[in-house]
Amino acid sequence: MTLTDRPQERPRRTGPVVDIRDLHISFASDAGSVKAVDGVSLRVAPGEVLAVVGESGSGKTVTAKSILGLLPASATASGMVLLAGKDGDSATDVVAVPKARLRELRGTDVAMVFQEPSTALNPVYTVGWQIAEGLRAHTSMSRREARERAVDVLRRVGIPDPEQRVDYYPHQFSGGQKQRVVIAMALVLDPGLIVADEPTTALDVTVQAEILDLLRRCRDDFGASILLITHNLGVVADLSDRVAVMYAGEVVEEASTAELFAHPREEYTKKLLAAVPYVGQGRERAAARATARRESAEAGTEPATLVEADGLRISYPGRLGRPAFTAVDGVSFRLASGEVLGLVGESGSGKTTIGRSIAGLTRVTGGSLRVLGQEMRGVKERTFRPRRVDIGFVFQDPASSFNPLLTIAECVAEPLVVHGRAGDPRAARHRVDELLEAVQLPRAYGDRYPHELSGGQRQRASLARAIALEPQLLIADEPTSALDVSVQARVLELFSELQARLGFACLFISHDLAVVDLLADRIAVLHRGRLVEEGTGEQVLGAPQHAYTQRLLASLPVPDPVAQAGRRAELHRLRASEESSSSAPR
Repeated sequence: MTLTDRPQERPRRTGPVVDIRDLHISFASDAGSVKAVDGVSLRVAPGEVLAVVGESGSGKTVTAKSILGLLPASATASGMVLLAGKDGDSATDVVAVPKARLRELRGTDVAMVFQEPSTALNPVYTVGWQIAEGLRAHTSMSRREARERAVDVLRRVGIPDPEQRVDYYPHQFSGGQKQRVVIAMALVLDPGLIVADEPTTALDVTVQAEILDLLRRCRDDFGASILLITHNLGVVADLSDRVAVMYAGEVVEEASTAELFAHPREEYTKKLLAAVPYVGQGRERAAARATARRESAEAGTEPATLVEADGLRISYPGRLGRPAFTAVDGVSFRLASGEVLGLVGESGSGKTTIGRSIAGLTRVTGGSLRVLGQEMRGVKERTFRPRRVDIGFVFQDPASSFNPLLTIAECVAEPLVVHGRAGDPRAARHRVDELLEAVQLPRAYGDRYPHELSGGQRQRASLARAIALEPQLLIADEPTSALDVSVQARVLELFSELQARLGFACLFISHDLAVVDLLADRIAVLHRGRLVEEGTGEQVLGAPQHAYTQRLLASLPVPDPVAQAGRRAELHRLRASEESSSSAPR
């Protein structure tokens, strides 16, 4: 049997694929029992996509993991989670069955697509081995048959050259391709339900659009139902049939996707929808700042240029006889004092490489790059070190950029100590308290460790550390990509307030066009190391000239099911046009 045979062979179900009834889940801790899920009831019908949305800590992922019996030993669950079998009639209460029965259900009746494919895939085994692992556990297939099935499912999820790449290791795939491999692992045993936990978090908008198309095919071609866990309301509008909104462990609202976006009832749902940034939101702010700059220029106070790139080229040397890889190819731009320049593009376009080169972390190999008056091509570290005091850096993942052995106060004080502004973290504590208050964190949080803060709180602390030395220039590399929409909205609002008050220039690197449009005075679009378009948000996003910018814009999901359907059709048209152009004889 091949995967294409499956939809016709599956028995037709009449009842729900999963039926969650009055589910309660709590976790044992040193401080007592912590309730994570409080009386949740949900149903997923055959062939349906149910999206469960809410902030971090709302109980979304815990509810989803209960369907597969993946709760830790510290969890206590009550209620019922009825999972339909492949025969279409029988149902199993996952909460009450022994572990041996759970192992039989996982992969065959229900499978999970985890949030981070890099941690879900084992780095020491090929992807073909990992896909075939489920087949070996649940069937009597031979090794050759399992390999053929692995090749087949890789082809079905859009991995090019599956006959060769079935023997590749996870590190040999891009982020989007790794997510496809994880989806292939979920599909190979033909489950009736796929639980997708944040399957597009931190992916580029173009890759995200491809993954959403793939999940749509899982439903339409494979006949699978999908329980989608996400905080991205654009993704919800693009893919789901119904939506359940969770808050503090409870379902506060449930409706069809069209109904919920058009007429949300609960105040929490309205706040979630209002927090989503959209393209065009920042144009009034950008226009006001442009007017202020023109008035300053007319008054003879034109801002100084802090960063100027002219034909910037950055290459990485090849290994084992391979040619050098050019990450940035002939890029030219300038960044003035007090200005925010948004740098957008897909992974591999050269965004982060440019940011690192400005900070002196990546060597410039061609052209010219002047930062704070210093030419970076050929610069020595001891020459550039005194200028680092004027450059701040906000990293994409604050959890990995903080030392887990240091308190938040010690982490924020680090640049003050390194650059001699304070003798030790204790001497810098007064300044640290001021910085924490500036980013709207209580002073007491300075005594906590990074793991004791939420994602949004850690990102605020990261911002406090970046502005500790009152830099002239701030480099923000994807600072909000993995945050909930409401947390992201608060961080962006805080960032905008600090930038206006402190007046630092900023290179804001992101793949989210709506976020960049909200903050940036100008936007530069990178594609394969080249600058393809630059201008104000109104110019670049309102009337994009380059085909790549048009595709980026069409790939961005919006929280409106009707509008998103039109955008999806436009994206498919652009893709078809690009494919026909590339295949046309030259």
